[in-house]
Amino acid sequence: MPAAPELISPRSSRITAARRLAKRNFRVKERLFLAEGPQAVREAAGHRGEDGPTLVELFVTLDAAERYADIVGEARAAGARVHLAAEDVIAGISTTVTPQGLVGICRFLDTPFEEIVEAGPRLVAVLAHVRDPGNAGTVLRCADAAGADAVVLTDASVDVYNPKAVRASVGSLFHLPVAVGVSVADAVAGLKSAGVRVLAADGAGEHDLDDELDRGTMGGPTAWVFGNEAWGLPEETRALADAVVRVPIHGKAESLNLATAAAVCLYASARAQRTRGARP
Repeated sequence: MPAAPELISPRSSRITAARRLAKRNFRVKERLFLAEGPQAVREAAGHRGEDGPTLVELFVTLDAAERYADIVGEARAAGARVHLAAEDVIAGISTTVTPQGLVGICRFLDTPFEEIVEAGPRLVAVLAHVRDPGNAGTVLRCADAAGADAVVLTDASVDVYNPKAVRASVGSLFHLPVAVGVSVADAVAGLKSAGVRVLAADGAGEHDLDDELDRGTMGGPTAWVFGNEAWGLPEETRALADAVVRVPIHGKAESLNLATAAAVCLYASARAQRTRGARP
């Protein structure tokens, strides 16, 4: 790799094209998104979709190229075009306050919802009306950690390719199937048709998560529907579910935030399924 940056001007046409991907309309038009930092770039380099390698281009500073030589090597091995760039060039692409020196351009990798249903999922997280990209990415990370088979973001939810959502997923976006743009009604109907019990997570739910676990009702295929951070799930969405379940508050806390509640629900299902022998 040459010692001098290849991309001197932040106004380079390549940099301009990359910077535009911070906006959703350009991401949708190009079907490309940004992945920043060593963890996301490493995961992107190791991922391959139907259209080929997910990582198509990588911009890296000289310092980062030396510190993360293995990641740069993986990116090149995956077929990505690697560009050594000045720090101000990386800063021009990055959406973070303190860039880590690596910014990748990746192909969209969402999976058609029909494929998720046909695969017979046993644990799914459905994000309905989730608007904060950080929360969406964090729930995706929780679903990945709990061993979920897929995540579905409805058409009323935030763009999963928003840089903040990608960053908050900490690489989990590249680990499990993610469907986007599905209506809540279609998502619930499709999952039910596959024999999946659909539970709506809501602090005012009539069913208690502890009671559900005690009754042994949580061991089968399950999808959790999570709502908006501020106002939860609308009544029409609650009505679609097989049950509306609340996470019990045993202390004095007023409520749990979305990501925490999602982690509790997903891990409860994962534990119940393993106890029942439904999952490996």
